[in-house]
Amino acid sequence: MKTSRRPGSFVRRLMALQFGLVAVVIGLCVAAAAWQATARVHDHAEREALAIARTVAADDGLRRAVADQALLEDLDEEALRAGPIQAGAEDVRSATGALFVVVTEDRGYRLSHPNPAEIGRLVSTDPAALGGEESVSLERGTLGESVRAKVPVFAPGAGPDAGPGPAPAVVGEVSLGLAVDRVSGEVRAAVLPVLGVGAGALLLGALGTAALVRRLRRLTLGLEPEDMSQLLRDQEAVLYGVDDGVIGIGPDHRISVRNRAARELLGVPRRTEPGDIVGRDYRDAGLPAGLVRAIADRVPGPLRLPLGDHVVVARVREVRRGGSELGVVVMLRDLTAMESLGTKLDAVEAMAGALRVQRHEFANRLHTLSGLLENGAVDDARSYLGEVITAGPVREPVENLAAVRDTYLRAFLGAKGVQAHERGVALRVGEETALFGRVADAQDVTAVLGNLVDNAVTAAVAAVGPEDAAAGPPWVEVDLLSEGGTLHVAVADSGGGVPEGLDVFAEGASTAPGGGDAAHGHGVGLTLARRLARQRGGDVWLADPGKPGLGAVFCARLPQVLTTEEETR
Repeated sequence: MKTSRRPGSFVRRLMALQFGLVAVVIGLCVAAAAWQATARVHDHAEREALAIARTVAADDGLRRAVADQALLEDLDEEALRAGPIQAGAEDVRSATGALFVVVTEDRGYRLSHPNPAEIGRLVSTDPAALGGEESVSLERGTLGESVRAKVPVFAPGAGPDAGPGPAPAVVGEVSLGLAVDRVSGEVRAAVLPVLGVGAGALLLGALGTAALVRRLRRLTLGLEPEDMSQLLRDQEAVLYGVDDGVIGIGPDHRISVRNRAARELLGVPRRTEPGDIVGRDYRDAGLPAGLVRAIADRVPGPLRLPLGDHVVVARVREVRRGGSELGVVVMLRDLTAMESLGTKLDAVEAMAGALRVQRHEFANRLHTLSGLLENGAVDDARSYLGEVITAGPVREPVENLAAVRDTYLRAFLGAKGVQAHERGVALRVGEETALFGRVADAQDVTAVLGNLVDNAVTAAVAAVGPEDAAAGPPWVEVDLLSEGGTLHVAVADSGGGVPEGLDVFAEGASTAPGGGDAAHGHGVGLTLARRLARQRGGDVWLADPGKPGLGAVFCARLPQVLTTEEETR
């Protein structure tokens, strides 16, 4: 089922989320740094204002002048505007850059002010220092908002350092203010570098996010999470829903995946067991040498591989997407069952052909008998019928076939005898044959026996030359022996034997010159015959490689293919 989504939506969401997260973190860091800078600037302004005010209030001349004014009932404003208090306060204001330096007497009337018209008037804010305590605050007065420090002015000879005794006499206060604009400028000067660093960090975060998104898009091949989850489901369905073996190999030569069929065909351990091939380099994973070469050379195949009791066809396919190499996929198909079935079908087909020939000859004999009866030659018909009964099966040129009591094997050998006769080979049953019971598994028996007989006939025909005419026709001999439910088979021929050093059971082996029609198999038959026998717990082997004129002898042991006479009663 397709999902409705816009291409690249996940990438955009991820980038927005990442960028937003970075922006929030940087914003919080910048806000915290700005708050600390602002607090530091304000604290510095307060301490600066308090230090200047203390210095002014501690001046002995100012203390005497303020004490003198505190004794007066009425202030002489004109004298104050031109007096030393105003002059000293203005000098301090000019030197320190303060917004104002205001000196008051003990009732709160101004003795100095940047605006001379305000001299002699009550201060606009609480004269908190007249109580003898210093204070620092942010207040708004006649000159605007400012950070102001208020310090008491003590009478000459008095003060907090004068020693024990009565509370010192406060004769006035010094109020010094620093303009908020000046403090704000200092705050901006302190915060701007922090903002610059934050902006740089935000830019780096954006670039890092973009790089991360590009790398993620490259690693995921532009796929969305929905696509990847669907691919995972499809992979599980494909890998474990097919009978063929599948092996995935990445660009780094490591095996990334393999399904159960591949594990069973290759005989490798399970994922939970040590030695599993997943995660290992395919060159060191114990794969067959032919398969390793095919993967390395990117040979598409098909490549036949004998793996134990199986014949596997391997195909190698490169996987690419958008111009990028994603690795290699190896497909493994087990042909054992198919080739075994083909061998069995060949045996059935041979018997069917022989039966058709026999049916034709039986029809001819019946027509002959019918003609004699229609002409009234009853005695001749009776004599002819006796000859037919005595002669036995039609065209069954197999010497000593009567030693085979099983009807199925007798018919099969008879059919093979017909085929051998057509090729000029005499098929016979050995004198030592001792077969009891009936064949219970005709398919495996005829597949193995038929393959051995066919190979022997081919070998006998291939060995015939002009100089061998006097030696008689080529022959093939079959010996059968029963041992309980086990059938023992020996097939000998008059061919040229098996060349020394040749393994006729190897995949693709052939005894024919140049690898043409093999004298003993076509590179497949004997391998399949042995495999069929071993699947039953038996075997097929070369008992004697033979020599010219006395060819090879092949033997087979097929357990549990016969039903004993006791079991048939």
